[in-house]
Amino acid sequence: MPKPSDEQQRALTQLLGFGSHSARKSHYPELLARLEELEAERNRYKWLFEHAVHGIFQASLQEGIRAANPALARMLGYETPEEALWALTDLSHHLFIGGEDELRQIRYTLSQQHGLFGYETRLRRRDGSAIYVLMNLLLKPDEDGLVEGFVADITERKLAQLRLLQLNEQLEQRVAERTCELRDARDAAEAANLSKDKYLAAASHDLLQPLNAARLLISTLRERKLPGEELNLVERAHQALEGAEDLLTDLLDISKLDQSAIKPDIDTYRLDEVLLPLVSEFQPVAAAAGLQLVHFIPAYAIQSDFRLLTRILRNFLSNACRYTERGRVLLGARKRGTALRIEVWDTGRGIPAEQIQSVFLEFNQLNVERAAERRGVGLGLAIVDRIAKMLDYRIQVRSQPGRGSVFSIEVPLAEALPARTSEVLAGLPQLGNPLPGRRLLVLDNELSILHSMAALLTQWGCEALTATDEASALEVLQGRAPELILADYHLDLGVTGWEVVQALRLHFNAAIPLVMITADRSDECRKQLQGLGVPVLNKPVKAGKMRSVLSHLLGERPTADGA
Repeated sequence: MPKPSDEQQRALTQLLGFGSHSARKSHYPELLARLEELEAERNRYKWLFEHAVHGIFQASLQEGIRAANPALARMLGYETPEEALWALTDLSHHLFIGGEDELRQIRYTLSQQHGLFGYETRLRRRDGSAIYVLMNLLLKPDEDGLVEGFVADITERKLAQLRLLQLNEQLEQRVAERTCELRDARDAAEAANLSKDKYLAAASHDLLQPLNAARLLISTLRERKLPGEELNLVERAHQALEGAEDLLTDLLDISKLDQSAIKPDIDTYRLDEVLLPLVSEFQPVAAAAGLQLVHFIPAYAIQSDFRLLTRILRNFLSNACRYTERGRVLLGARKRGTALRIEVWDTGRGIPAEQIQSVFLEFNQLNVERAAERRGVGLGLAIVDRIAKMLDYRIQVRSQPGRGSVFSIEVPLAEALPARTSEVLAGLPQLGNPLPGRRLLVLDNELSILHSMAALLTQWGCEALTATDEASALEVLQGRAPELILADYHLDLGVTGWEVVQALRLHFNAAIPLVMITADRSDECRKQLQGLGVPVLNKPVKAGKMRSVLSHLLGERPTADGA
């Protein structure tokens, strides 16, 4: 190491207060070592300053940058730190993008806290572009606003964040657009479903009218004594119409259930009020199949939707009669805790255990391989399953192949046992035949139905008068009130059969019995008819059920001649 000059020695001596020659001589080696350490330290900091990855500067907040390392110069687009010092004389215009307002805020913060850490901002480069930086600023005490700064370039990270934000915004926009498209598609689908439902309801109503007329004509022919070949043709026509009716009914029901258009109407009913009309309806069906239909109906009351429950039980009975070749069908009930289990037993072919659950699938029929063996389309039990789930009822199936099956449903019990109504009494056996000689009026706006109904009633021995409105009814009645009226609910020009019947009752000043008939299966129509307090038959009208209702209503009234 070179020996210090005399001037350096004198300066050091004066600095340390060693004035005499002896003092200099005794402390010289120690002072020389200290100088060497200071020089090494200075060189190390100089090396770090010049080779640091991040920018370092020293600046006056009033006069600009006084020192800068090469990293800061490169960061700002200058060739050398000296070039940066010449250019960055005004921090508000040449360095900070925020200008004087930003610099004023920095001054205030440093005056309060003497340090600013993690400060994100933008600096201006030589070419006028901007970079994003993360900056720590330290205010040096007692040096009149001198600041040391440490700067990290975070432009790439910031741009990545901005790109991510942009992507998120684009994604949100795409999601919003897709949601809008899906909403439009949903609205279009709902509109299409509504249109489909309206079309299906209108089409079904129009289909049920001629189907009802055909069923009545076939029922008339079935009750006549015909030669064997003709009777066979009539029976085949009856089966074809029955299949068409079942298919149309199933399609209507499955459509309503899919659209949640059916709302349960829970009320209290006597058990015989529910089951006896079904017994009356299916006894001729069982007899035609060579089966015996027996029933066991204990004295209980249940809480349920009458129409939906009978829909389930009617399907159980229909399948039992359809798939039982010989033996009998039993309709019964037994109490199980707070519920009543209604069961339908048969002695049919039975169902293998592994196939029991599949009978509730749509368009599924077991053991049917040829089209000639198909009966219906396999929607009945699928409808039963959906209705049971809607009512929260449990359905059970037990079966033994070759011995028969038991289909059951559990229904909540009611506490009180209400009085019998006309519906249950209509299902009771009648003594004798009260129909011959009775004078009946049929109201319908379809001429084919009037002709078919008149033919069937005439065959039962009734005097059948037909009319399409109030005026024609008064004309054919010729001043004599009918003993009973069968009226279609929807007539022409928005007039209802109920309105015409009320006018006829008023005209004759008599409470003429009424059976209302309709092809409208909507909930709105059902609720309107429920309030009338009269028996209601849905088209296509089943001859056996209509005869049972007429026999009950006319059996309670004497004949016109008082007999």
